[in-house]
Amino acid sequence: MGTENERRKRRRHGLGNWRIIRYADDFVVMVSGTREHAEALRDTVQAVLAPIGLRLSEAKTRVVHLDEGFDFLGFRIQRRHKRGTDERVVYTYPSKRSFERIKEKVRALTHGSHLTLQKLLPLLNAVVRGWCNYFRHGVSKQVFSALGVFVWRRVAHWIRKKHGGLSWKTLFKRYMPDGHIAADGVRLFEARSVPVTRYQFRGHRIPTPWTEQTLTN
Repeated sequence: MGTENERRKRRRHGLGNWRIIRYADDFVVMVSGTREHAEALRDTVQAVLAPIGLRLSEAKTRVVHLDEGFDFLGFRIQRRHKRGTDERVVYTYPSKRSFERIKEKVRALTHGSHLTLQKLLPLLNAVVRGWCNYFRHGVSKQVFSALGVFVWRRVAHWIRKKHGGLSWKTLFKRYMPDGHIAADGVRLFEARSVPVTRYQFRGHRIPTPWTEQTLTN
């Protein structure tokens, strides 16, 4: 959309500005302007994609306000009030769908008793650690804590069921001598241990093949 001065000039003339954020074939276009600007831009995108045999997915393509929020690459992106202030800021955090998906994976691994605890823990740890590493750059600390509690409960109930209704006292004594579920030196990974590091990359520094000339041709 040109330099900052050019963007300001467009705003003075009532025109919209936008940036595209893309990952593989998924992308979102952030528009500074009106809904009409966004709707018109969607038609432009359709025109750009058509010559290369692509089209927008009707099911996934929506025009929404940032205050309403939207899901992108597993994240929920939404502008909200910053707690304790009158400031409105944009938050990125794991979407509800992403959270439900990781819980489904944990449920699948802890369903049935065909595995031993020694084999179960590495499988669970890999799944949970990978999910948390992906979302560690969002506002994810509370979600990580909730996931950790969920995983612990699933494993604890799995152990009790596998051993014929093992008492909680015996469970803690046999499998949690130091307060952590473990077997053969492998401890259950704690999601809350993953540090959250906010990461912001300025979009105008990322080169893009979609130039103003491409969009207008």
